Amino acid sequence: MSVSATPQAPAKASFTFPFWAQIVTGLVLGVLFGWLARTQDVSWLATTLEKVGDLFVQLLKLAVAPLVFFAILVSVTNLRKVNNAARLASRTLLWFMITSLIAVGIGLAIGLLTNPGAGTGLTPQDGQLPKRTGSWLDFLTGIVPTDIVTPFTELNVLQIVFLAAVAGIAALQLGDKAQPVLTLAESILQLLQKALWWVIRLAPIGTVGLIGTAIASYGWDLIGKYATFTADVYVGSALVMFGVYPLLLALVAKVNPIHFFKGAWPAIQLAFVSRSSVGTMPLTQKVTERLGVPKEYTSFAVPFGATTKMDGCAAIYPALAAIFIAQIFDVQLTITDYLLIAFVSVVGSAATAGLTGATVMLTLTLSTLGLPLEGVGLLMAIDPILDMVRTATNVTGQALVPVVVAAREGILDKEAYAGASSSPLDEASPLDGRAAVAPAA
Repeated sequence: MSVSATPQAPAKASFTFPFWAQIVTGLVLGVLFGWLARTQDVSWLATTLEKVGDLFVQLLKLAVAPLVFFAILVSVTNLRKVNNAARLASRTLLWFMITSLIAVGIGLAIGLLTNPGAGTGLTPQDGQLPKRTGSWLDFLTGIVPTDIVTPFTELNVLQIVFLAAVAGIAALQLGDKAQPVLTLAESILQLLQKALWWVIRLAPIGTVGLIGTAIASYGWDLIGKYATFTADVYVGSALVMFGVYPLLLALVAKVNPIHFFKGAWPAIQLAFVSRSSVGTMPLTQKVTERLGVPKEYTSFAVPFGATTKMDGCAAIYPALAAIFIAQIFDVQLTITDYLLIAFVSVVGSAATAGLTGATVMLTLTLSTLGLPLEGVGLLMAIDPILDMVRTATNVTGQALVPVVVAAREGILDKEAYAGASSSPLDEASPLDGRAAVAPAA
């Protein structure tokens, strides 16, 4: 006696709320709640927004030190799996420098055209010395730590990168003897990425707190004082992201720029909200892989870029800020000064180290030019609002360069690149043991 199978009703399509839409909703709610907290003087709402935003940033920072160490360590050792590893590494560094030069050139051009320090009503007396400063001596001597614990407790990312790079090179020299350590490092890295993936899922809630706090704390009145400077930073960043980068993709990589932004947009969004290149790094690496860049190369280029590739914080912003501060303090900059700004932007960008804010990089620029460091204090109030677009620019460049290099070296998967249109956060995490759903071409 045979039993016929009972036909099952077709599964209902479940509604999914895309990650980009969650972020946009968070932005809208953050602006609304921040406006209410400021205009209606609702202190409990302002406090709640601040706590929510601070908690989200703390969760991101919690994994920064070990994430950077193991990501750089694994990325250095993964280069042994890549053909022409030295060529890829040198090409990556070269394009980091090229794009930084273009970005700083745009920043200088906008600053010279708009005179952002004119008519602000600000005076040198409004400035104050920053708590953290940077100089070339500090930058060079600060790369090598005095011990292996302090870089992690004080979150000195540059020193952590140094330790990880040394450990990775040593592991390559040891060969098979280092394999147990590398296996452990890869497992720890996956664990950290998995935990950080959960934090990234909380980004829409963090967005409400961070944007709401910015509006509640600074409002629109403060932005008015810095209107030209703020507009310059946003316009300069937009020109780099949506002007220079698409041209590089179309003319150098010879791929469709629209596909790049479709694939990279989740990481760009998260960078705008979190203001942390390192915190966004797992998502940046994921979207870069989905854009067709080989995983072995991506695992090197993205962590390397997250700690050194800063077109927003280390190129556009210092150029504009130097012009702004020079005008406030009535200092005339020369051609030599502009060339020094470009030099600092290319060579000193690692001082920014992928964390929120660009104070150290700015003080490094000012000290090189001989400008008063008190000028940094003039920009501290507006910094969180500027840092959002700066970090978004950073992360866009960190995803772009691997795509350009991979395309020029003939290792870019063009089919995957053209199909990377859906958000990786709308799918299963690649670390949860389930295969991700392939996007429709």
